[in-house]
Amino acid sequence: MADTSLETNQPLKPKAKKPRSRLTLKQSKYMFVYLCLLVPLIFYVTIRFIPTLYTFNIGFHEWNILSPEKPFVGMDNYVALFQDPVFRKSLFNTFIFIAFGVTGQVVIGLGVALLLQRINTFVGIFRVIYFIPYVTSIVAVSWVFRWLFMNNGFVNEMLTNLGLPAQLFLNSPNQAIYIIIATMVWQALGFQMVIFLAGLENIPKTFYEAAEVDGASSWHKFKSITLPLLNPTIVFSVVIGSINFIQVSFTQVVNMSVDSAGGPLQSTLTIVVYIYQLAFRQFSMGMASAATVVLFLIVLAITVIQMKVLSKKFDY
Repeated sequence: MADTSLETNQPLKPKAKKPRSRLTLKQSKYMFVYLCLLVPLIFYVTIRFIPTLYTFNIGFHEWNILSPEKPFVGMDNYVALFQDPVFRKSLFNTFIFIAFGVTGQVVIGLGVALLLQRINTFVGIFRVIYFIPYVTSIVAVSWVFRWLFMNNGFVNEMLTNLGLPAQLFLNSPNQAIYIIIATMVWQALGFQMVIFLAGLENIPKTFYEAAEVDGASSWHKFKSITLPLLNPTIVFSVVIGSINFIQVSFTQVVNMSVDSAGGPLQSTLTIVVYIYQLAFRQFSMGMASAATVVLFLIVLAITVIQMKVLSKKFDY
C-alpha cells in the first residue's frame, strides 16, 4: 500500500484572488464629468429652485417679518394685489418698458450691426467703443444720465442755447419713463450689436451674390435673405431683452427717479421696484412673494409667446 502521508501533510495552495474590477478610462472620465456637474446642480437646487418653491408658499400666507404669526390666507394676497392701483400702475409701466425698450434695442442693435458689417477699417475699435457701455457699471451710467437730464443739466443747457424751451425730463410724469428706457437701450446696445453681428456672419455670402446676379436691391436682399436667416437671432435677442427689461430696470429706476421709488407720481414704477417696496419697506413678505409669482408668470408667458410668434416661418 502506497504511503500517502507526504501528500496529506503538504500545505494547500491558497486560491488565486480574482482581480478587482477597475473603472476604465472612459468610465473615469464620465464619473469626473458628472461630479463636476453635480456641484452647479446642487447650487442651483439650493439657491434657486428651493427658494422659488418657498416663495410660492409664502405668497399664500400673511407673512409679516415683524410678526411671529403667519396665518394661511389662500389667494387673498393675489386678490389684494390686483385691487391695488399702485400694482396695476407698476404692471402697466413694466409693459411700457418691454414694448419700447426691447423694440429700440433690437432695431438699433440690428442697424448698428449692419453698418459695422460693411466697414473694413478699424472694425475692432468700433466694436469696442459700442460694447464699452454694456460692461460699465449700471449705477454709474444711471447717474451720468440723471445729471445730463436734470433741470439745469447739459441737455437743457443745449436746448436753451438753440433757442428751444427747457424740458422737465426726469421731473415730468410723461417724460421720465422714456428717459430711463433710452438709458437702458443705450447701455445694452453693445450686447445686441455683438449678438446680431454673430448672426449676420453665419449667413452664407453666396446667397447675397446670387441675389445680386438676379438684380435684387439692398432692401429685397435684407427682406428676403437677412431677416429670414436671422430669425433665430432675433428670437434670442427679443427674449433676453424682455427678461432684462423686467428684471434689471430696478437699478435704473431707483437711481434715476426723482424720489428713488418710481416717481414722479409713480410714472416709472415697475413690478420689481414695487416688490422691493413691499418686502423691505412695508415688510409684507406675503404680498411681495405673491407679486414675485405674478412677475414669474409674466416672464414665462412673454417668453413662450415670443418664441411661438417669432419662431414661425413667414413668407418674405
